[in-house]
Amino acid sequence: MNFTDIIEFIRKPQIYAEGNAVMWTNDHISKQLLEVHLNPDIDLASRRRVSIESTVDWILNSVNLEKMNILDLGCGPGLYAELMAERGHKVTGIDFSKNSIKYARNEAIKKNLDIEYTNQNYLELHEENKYDLVMMVFTDFGVLIPKARKTLLQNVYKALKPGGTFIFDVLSDKNIEMKVAEKSWVIEERGFWKDRPHLILSDSYYYPEDKVILYQHIVIDNSDNFDVYRFWTHFFTSDDLKKVLVQEGFEKIECYDNVLPDIDLWNGNNVIFCKAIKK
Repeated sequence: MNFTDIIEFIRKPQIYAEGNAVMWTNDHISKQLLEVHLNPDIDLASRRRVSIESTVDWILNSVNLEKMNILDLGCGPGLYAELMAERGHKVTGIDFSKNSIKYARNEAIKKNLDIEYTNQNYLELHEENKYDLVMMVFTDFGVLIPKARKTLLQNVYKALKPGGTFIFDVLSDKNIEMKVAEKSWVIEERGFWKDRPHLILSDSYYYPEDKVILYQHIVIDNSDNFDVYRFWTHFFTSDDLKKVLVQEGFEKIECYDNVLPDIDLWNGNNVIFCKAIKK
């Protein structure tokens, strides 16, 4: 194990510097993520079941169209997609995790729901004038660096029908300093990151000019390798969102901070939902 390399990684990195590992494609981690997704009582990989149901109600009431063609970006195991399909809408779900998509497909078959699931990176979406509604829920928008965010918005705009709606949520920059996590060093015999003994070095770094917090986890086992997972998390105001959406051609942009219950720093008015229309 090269401790010089580890010491280099725990220094505050240049903004948007990449780690050397990807969580979503790791077989062990993706299985753990699926279990967390399916726990209805916690707000980690997905929100609590009651919040998911109320969010679906809010989205459908906001658009208020029958039998829509809906695209759910980052759909995970289909928790939102299933509720949309049960209301009579045709739903397509896209997610980067093979395990989540496999689970979602099996559930749709068992429940006889009109949902098409695709294992794909939504930054590689290539569809045009197809959907009445594109949704991206659980603050995925904020983990994209600016270049990727622009690509996403362009893809969404193309995929929507004229007059179609894009709804997504982000973390508000309210109380942003309180969202910087403390450093922690934890040893586990088996856990979320690996199925064998390992050490997790976790830290976060705040970049105030860009309103970004890096949440970093370095995972070390008894091999000569170590994995560095970096999650760049952006925080926004309503004006921030309106600016980037207008640049990509969206109009009638509305933002809301009262969609979720006020449970903690990651809910309530700490989350902004945004609705935008394709011209």
